[in-house]
Amino acid sequence: MQFASLAIRLVVLCALLVLAVIDVRARRLPTGIVVAIGALFFVDALINKMSLDQIISHLMIACVVFAVCAALFAAKMLGGGDAKLAAVIFLWSGLGLSLSALTLISVIGTVVSLVNLVTRNMNADQKSSPMRALAMFSGARGVPYGVALALGGGLVIVLPAALPLLLPLFSTH
Repeated sequence: MQFASLAIRLVVLCALLVLAVIDVRARRLPTGIVVAIGALFFVDALINKMSLDQIISHLMIACVVFAVCAALFAAKMLGGGDAKLAAVIFLWSGLGLSLSALTLISVIGTVVSLVNLVTRNMNADQKSSPMRALAMFSGARGVPYGVALALGGGLVIVLPAALPLLLPLFSTH
């Protein structure tokens, strides 16, 4: 059962990494991938035999996050894809890991914003591949906040399933 949950969460992590790349390149987060990540939460909940109360708790935090993000979207402070992805990340994290998710997303988001600020005047026609990749973060195109959501959220989603399997490898007994 732990391996099945970890497998699902690794698939979610891969989907989140795909979303991060798409966000950097196109400043879009495809709804289909976001919905699939949300749907996999329910598969994982079934595998982990989550109670209905726990599932409702996860849904409630996701709804609160979506409401806040929808207000930020209406104020043109956040993209619509970011709002949907944030809700899905918090669906996975639930109330218990919401502070960890918020902290990781905020720290990674700060780094993304700083890179975005530093590269704001970079031209996309760079000769070297690393410089072209860096130019994709250019502030002239907006902040790809899906990167922070994907990386921070991915850690919060995968680590709870991975750590119980990895910790015995490091025990001294």
